[in-house]
Amino acid sequence: MKIGILTSGGDCPGLNAVIRGFAKYVFNEIKDAELIGISDGYLGLINKDVKKMKPSDFSGILNVGGTILGTSRQPFKSMTDEDRNGQSKLDMMKKNYNALGLDLLVTLGGAGTHKTAALLSSVGLNVIGIPKTIDNDIYGTDVTFGFHTAVDIATECIDRIHTTAASHGRTMLIEIMGNKVGWLTLYAGIAGGADIILLPEIP
Repeated sequence: MKIGILTSGGDCPGLNAVIRGFAKYVFNEIKDAELIGISDGYLGLINKDVKKMKPSDFSGILNVGGTILGTSRQPFKSMTDEDRNGQSKLDMMKKNYNALGLDLLVTLGGAGTHKTAALLSSVGLNVIGIPKTIDNDIYGTDVTFGFHTAVDIATECIDRIHTTAASHGRTMLIEIMGNKVGWLTLYAGIAGGADIILLPEIP
């Protein structure tokens, strides 16, 4: 079995840990499996920038930030746009998937990554999407990896702002990212003792 793996979109905590866990499963449980690392997300699949991975490639990466595979953003909206040769990024990815002889593509990413994964699946590719985002905004998942670390860091920042607010007698307004959802704001706000928490889900 030949499996391709890529990370796409923004990096977040836990990417290398998940890559390592998946690789350990593949090498230990699937006889004669090959794992093909695809560089820089979907860009690597478009350009056929790949390398055969071996077990030693995944050693010592458990607590390393970022992603050993590299990542990039490839907007979902442009995946079916044709170039002057009449080829789209979707066409090139499907062509390279087949040229590499892949049986499966594993994608680690957020909402945009999963939209593209669904598009690849719709044209006949076997795809498994692993939900990665600090925003925790992927349908069908309770918690995405990267979310809890983001909550911890945001809470620590809020904790530090308390003393400045008290020293100066100020009210602090803290903005936390989260795309279009308030999970990160809600969790960090509660953990950090916010008096008021404003969420996009509640006008």
